[in-house]
Amino acid sequence: MPEQSITPTYDVENAVLSRYQAGAETHEPSLCCPTEYQDVHYLDVIPDEILTKDYGCGDPTRYAKPGDVVLDLGSGAGKNCYMVAQKVGPTGKVIGIDFNDVMLNLARKYQGAIATKIGFHNTEFVKGKIQDLKLPLDPLQAWLQANPITTLEDIARYETEGDRLRAESPLIADESIDLVISNCVLNLVKPSDKQQLFQEIHRVLKQGGRAVISDIVCDETPTEKILNDPELWSGCIAGAFLEAEFLQMFVDAGFYGVEILSYAAEPWQTIDGIEFRSLTVRAYKGKVGIGRERHQAVIYKGPWQQIQDDAGHTYFRGERMAVSDQTFQRLTNPDGPYAGQFIAVAPYQGISSEAAAPFNCPPEARRDPQETKGADYNLTQLTVDSACCSPDSCC
Repeated sequence: MPEQSITPTYDVENAVLSRYQAGAETHEPSLCCPTEYQDVHYLDVIPDEILTKDYGCGDPTRYAKPGDVVLDLGSGAGKNCYMVAQKVGPTGKVIGIDFNDVMLNLARKYQGAIATKIGFHNTEFVKGKIQDLKLPLDPLQAWLQANPITTLEDIARYETEGDRLRAESPLIADESIDLVISNCVLNLVKPSDKQQLFQEIHRVLKQGGRAVISDIVCDETPTEKILNDPELWSGCIAGAFLEAEFLQMFVDAGFYGVEILSYAAEPWQTIDGIEFRSLTVRAYKGKVGIGRERHQAVIYKGPWQQIQDDAGHTYFRGERMAVSDQTFQRLTNPDGPYAGQFIAVAPYQGISSEAAAPFNCPPEARRDPQETKGADYNLTQLTVDSACCSPDSCC
């Protein structure tokens, strides 16, 4: 897989912050990538001031479900948060996180009015860096005002205070979020922090939680000239992920079921022959723990002759493949990424989780039907006069 190996020579964070602070004051058309929203009626309650100063490249909001606790990375003016707030309803909650005070103030300005319109209040906007979701910046900023840094020893005390806040009052707690969304923001993070960014997304999600991220990708590595242009970085160009790299970042962080949900047919921008376009990806958290042997099997429906999962397990079309209980649950979950692709074959006599031994089958092991039915299974049961073979039936 190709990798971006050039580090920009300027302060990426300041370049991004300055550009988007200006974008919160005055609409910046160059930050907009045409986006088609599925649920446009959710925009009706959102003030024009938010709509005109919101920037994005996709629609991750459509994947929220009633009751979800949702975290929006780089929430900006708050448009996606207010759309999702209506989707998750009064039993759900939406947290928008941003580093930009001007954007946060704009998003908070209409919290009360929008809550009145939709009939409930379920939004929160907090200040933080999306690659360091434990660190609450408001209390750290207050501490800094009371303890200005003038010596090297002060820097050490500042870092200690940050560590204390992360440990004692994390901004976003471990495994507290059902859905993480983001709309054209991850590319803005500096290269050295991007691995930590994906690890943080994985950390805050509950088991079974999802990440749905819309962002800009490119088909070739940006040139050194592109990478060293601050305008192109803050404009969602220079920091764009390589197409394959973007999906691999999720896999490396521990996600499974990584899937492209949308891929813009036409590039948004083309510079020096390199095409930049919008891509939306969904990934799931939950592939942890030791697999247990409960004599389960799955049958891959097709249409491919065989497929292979991220762990190297091969599933042959139409054959009973032996799987651990962990894999069985993941492949047959009607709300999971593989819904509808596999037939579940459960054992006739169940084995409790406590009694199940560790799963130790090779990655291409078939499941003998006698294992799921039981070695003593010898039933003979003929069906007569069944409705399916009556004169009025189709057979």
